Amino acid sequence: MLCRITLHYCELDANVAVMKLSVIVIAYNMAREIPRTLQGLARSYQQDALSLDYEVILVDNGSTVPLDPSTWSHVDVPVTLIHIRNASHSPAHAINVALDAACGEIICLMIDGAHLLTPGVFRLALGGIGMFGQALIATRYFWLGPDEQNASIHRGYSQPVEDELLHHINWPEDGYRLYEIGVALTAGAEKITWFNRMFESNCLFMTRAMFDAIGGADERFVLPGGGMINSDIYKRASDLPGVTPVQLIGEGSFHQLHGGTTTNVTPQERDARVERFMEEYRDITGQGELMSDKPYHYIGHLPTEASKIHRQGRPDFTAAMRRVGL
Repeated sequence: MLCRITLHYCELDANVAVMKLSVIVIAYNMAREIPRTLQGLARSYQQDALSLDYEVILVDNGSTVPLDPSTWSHVDVPVTLIHIRNASHSPAHAINVALDAACGEIICLMIDGAHLLTPGVFRLALGGIGMFGQALIATRYFWLGPDEQNASIHRGYSQPVEDELLHHINWPEDGYRLYEIGVALTAGAEKITWFNRMFESNCLFMTRAMFDAIGGADERFVLPGGGMINSDIYKRASDLPGVTPVQLIGEGSFHQLHGGTTTNVTPQERDARVERFMEEYRDITGQGELMSDKPYHYIGHLPTEASKIHRQGRPDFTAAMRRVGL
């Protein structure tokens, strides 16, 4: 069942320019996180967004306490809120509902709504599509906190600590200071640089035509959180004929701590869940490879010293917490 707030319809008119960008944000029980997520999408925060014709389609995928628009009324961001009642544990249907409502010629998918973007994501992603044409633009995944959250939550990291970290850097005054309080997702790699190939992104840009070409989100992914649906969308879009996969350098998507399906558990529990997700992925796709064989391209910059992730070693939890007075 759907309940839509601020509903609008996209009508094609030869005399009216098509909206440039639709950002799709999927949320489940994220009342604390979503106002900050939307702040990271605001005109005043994203570079070159003051005159950008864009919208945010926010889908509340069956939260036990529905999202309240008054909690982000202070943020300059054009939001359409859609509530899905009796929702699936998977976000697949929610993604397709949002696609049906979206008006933009370019789609940005944030399948986990609890993420904060750095300020240049829109500018670089839209520039990359302008540069490469049929491009799939991926933003690198980071954790807020001094270590991957599966580990840090067992050493004292919590939502109140995260709130203190964000207060410490005066976020959102300078969004690039997120690099001072976060670490990159390693996905098992010994060392991460901006050139490590990604198999998923929580802030993924493609044209609407590309999303239509892959048929939207595959609703056969039914496990909590969608299992590997994010990777599936990424790979299928990458493998489209004529599409260039592009990874951003110097811009990131930072995960806020919440009750995620693979984040708020021990590393052992996470690994077991990921294996179940891979079983579903193999059953649906008939393959076990998550990455495209296509060569990747890179665009970006290194805006701060802390953004030079290739210089970072393994996280020192105690030292990191001490640096911010915690």
